[in-house]
Amino acid sequence: MTTNNNSSRGRQSDSRNKSSDKEKTFSQNSKKPYGKSKDKNFRPHPQKIKDFKKKSGSPSKISESDEIRLNKYIANSGICSRREADTFIKSGSATVNGKIITEMGFKVKLDDEVRFDGALISPEAKRYVLLNKPKNYITTMDDERGRKTVMELIRTAAKERIYPVGRLDRQTTGLLLFTNDGELAKKLTHPKHQVKKLYQVTLDKKLTMSDLTKISQNFVLEGKMVFVDAISYIENKPKHEIGIEIHSGRNRIVRRIFEHFGYKVTKLDRVIFAGLTKKNLSRGVWRHLTQQEINNLKMI
Repeated sequence: MTTNNNSSRGRQSDSRNKSSDKEKTFSQNSKKPYGKSKDKNFRPHPQKIKDFKKKSGSPSKISESDEIRLNKYIANSGICSRREADTFIKSGSATVNGKIITEMGFKVKLDDEVRFDGALISPEAKRYVLLNKPKNYITTMDDERGRKTVMELIRTAAKERIYPVGRLDRQTTGLLLFTNDGELAKKLTHPKHQVKKLYQVTLDKKLTMSDLTKISQNFVLEGKMVFVDAISYIENKPKHEIGIEIHSGRNRIVRRIFEHFGYKVTKLDRVIFAGLTKKNLSRGVWRHLTQQEINNLKMI
């Protein structure tokens, strides 16, 4: 019995020694996770390589991409275009971290405190909102007389402060674009870009063919030449309903054109602006532009 117990203990001891030897062998063969392997086909997991590079790399420095020119910063805030920003910078309207900057090409960091005429500004994300404006709303940011403004209609459209591009008078309905993209707003309102606007006009009486022809040709209005891109009767409508396409941005230009020839505009609706239409956009409703629409506008 004694012999058998000793023999059994010997076998258990041998088994433990062998197990221990295996553990040592495994431990000796185990290399660091990113060490070289004798297996030529060995490839570390891509994510481990990526993590390793991040850990082993030197501390990141602020890159030039984290800085932008002051004029672009101001334009991105929606105040004006870059060219206009240069003029304001020269005049001392901009400060960075409390210091007036008049240097052209001056760069600011995104965490700098930039003020324009004393007001804190920031380069916000660009927003583009299209409204189908109803009657009895004026195109202004606020009104001292308490009249309804277009800003009331788009108050939930963006958290950023957006501005109307151009204007429609109180009684005019139709498309009105809002954005905080100063560069684009400047482009869409500048005469040299000849941004097309199509209006559907209702007159107090029938427009004669003679007057329609005169309007279609260049004529002088209040000492300035007027260029009408296209004008026609609307198909299957009475002769007092007219379609007129124009690129002029002069104040109340469509109403003044017809008044010049002895007509009164009783209804005026802007149905196309810079290629944008009222399709699926009810009166008083707004929507965000699609990326394709934004791209199209920037190509003007």
